[in-house]
Amino acid sequence: MNNVSVITMFFLSGFNETISHRFVLFFLSLLCYCIICLVNVSLIVTIILDTNLHEPMYILLCVFCMNALYGTAGFFPRFLWDLLSDVHLISYYGCLIQNQVIYSFVCGELSILAVMAYDRYVAICQPLKYHSIMSKQRVIRFACFSWFTTFCIMAVNTFLTFRLKLCSPYISRLFCVNWSIVQLACFPAQTTINAISANIAIIIYCLHGVFIVWSYMYIIQTCVKSIENRAKFMQTCVPHLVSLFTFVVAILTDVINMRLGSKELPRTLQNFIAIEFLVIPPIMNPLIYGFKLTKIRKRIYSVVIFKRTNFCFLQSENSFTHS
Repeated sequence: MNNVSVITMFFLSGFNETISHRFVLFFLSLLCYCIICLVNVSLIVTIILDTNLHEPMYILLCVFCMNALYGTAGFFPRFLWDLLSDVHLISYYGCLIQNQVIYSFVCGELSILAVMAYDRYVAICQPLKYHSIMSKQRVIRFACFSWFTTFCIMAVNTFLTFRLKLCSPYISRLFCVNWSIVQLACFPAQTTINAISANIAIIIYCLHGVFIVWSYMYIIQTCVKSIENRAKFMQTCVPHLVSLFTFVVAILTDVINMRLGSKELPRTLQNFIAIEFLVIPPIMNPLIYGFKLTKIRKRIYSVVIFKRTNFCFLQSENSFTHS
């Protein structure tokens, strides 16, 4: 029992298979993280600077991208460092913080998608009440409340994990997650409250999913009756549904692999499944919204064309001066 309380570091054994090609993985991961930062920051800046985009749907999209930056910041910098390190260690408190960031990012994503689904429901099914129900201030409050409650719920789970006495410092993953830490507990009886708390959180966010499905069922019923609403659905709701589908598939794949996955699967495949939700949705979502939503697409095109025109003008001016 004396050895239990002195665990101050964890070994991330998921990196054992990356040693032979870690420099290639480092370059690809760095490129991926740069793309995530570029596309999300571009969308956030575009929405903030353009007053025409200060509408509920675009405000929620801005929060969506901020959450993606928050979640990936909890994974990629540490992951890139570990790829270049010979020993893959993370401190006990660093592990808990990473767990808190990644879990709050995942559940926060679902909460924001639920608010976005409600926004589209009011816009299409109750258009006359839309501006009174979904004012800018109320949308910001909705977004802040949904993210803050998510953070608090995940903090409870992290605290319950913190109180456990652990018998092993080895985590067989690339990063820290609650389930992997709880499995290291010396006494399974101590983890009962962790399981109850985790199941309550799962139920809460499953209800978020049910609410999203219910909202889109009503939206589809309304759109069938109107050509105008059908066009609005294709324009604004399809990106939400694609984001939801991508996110849910990525999360379910990781959860199934973590809880029920076979140890016979190659470690490389297990690692890819584990980080899929931290790579694919943060890249795809800004691209989907950027190309699909007309206002954002036009704004991005106008900025690109403006910069290109200025560049050509400066070049022509320089050539004229030299001549």
